[in-house]
Amino acid sequence: MELIEKNKKVVAVIQARMTSTRLPGKVMMPVLGKPLLGYELERAARAERISKIVVATTVNAADDVVARCAESLGFGVYRGSEDNVLERYHAAALAGSADVVVRLTADCPLIDPAVMDRVAAALLESDDLDYVSNTFGRRTYPRGLDTEVFTFAALDRAWREGRLPSEREHVTPYIYNHPEIFKLGGICNETDLSHHRWTVDTPEDFELIRAILEGIYPSNPKFSFKNVVDFMNGNPRLFEVNCFVKQKT
Repeated sequence: MELIEKNKKVVAVIQARMTSTRLPGKVMMPVLGKPLLGYELERAARAERISKIVVATTVNAADDVVARCAESLGFGVYRGSEDNVLERYHAAALAGSADVVVRLTADCPLIDPAVMDRVAAALLESDDLDYVSNTFGRRTYPRGLDTEVFTFAALDRAWREGRLPSEREHVTPYIYNHPEIFKLGGICNETDLSHHRWTVDTPEDFELIRAILEGIYPSNPKFSFKNVVDFMNGNPRLFEVNCFVKQKT
């Protein structure tokens, strides 16, 4: 598709809503007086390859609090369809004048800016890639560091051509399920850390994230994911907190 050149505008779009099924309101649940969304925005803002961050929430009145939180922290907000997430995401990227899009979800408050930069660099420094993620092919990073980067042209084509419900309820299936159309790439960590679960989808997930943030953030607010691995290894009982949680399909 299109050649990625220097000075492209890279916009991170973070999906966020209050009406999640397994743990409603999770994105605004507080740790140390700050909502989880605040941690994710703070960490994503440190990524050097990102030009702008937009929170893509819904027109549902329940998400007023999400919009207020993002705006109070100085970030852009786009509000759109609750069910057609691809439509909402495409409009948010368009409003942000994105050439390249970084997709994040608001249930990942430990997202690592260095990982975001690594995935973004793989696409920005390529002559032909349309999509790169750190989950494509096989997962080696902890769940909760998931980062997808793709051209706006790829997103626009998915928005125009995706017809299946699964292609509208989610953002990128049309892209990664059509390798005959899009050039796809994956990033792997040098060590397989896929057994770590740092996403927030259940009360047990939240308890783990709270323990990690309370244990690391006060003394090291710019912690890396490797700091979290060290903290977990030093507190092995934490592995038991959400080890039985099954990822939604």
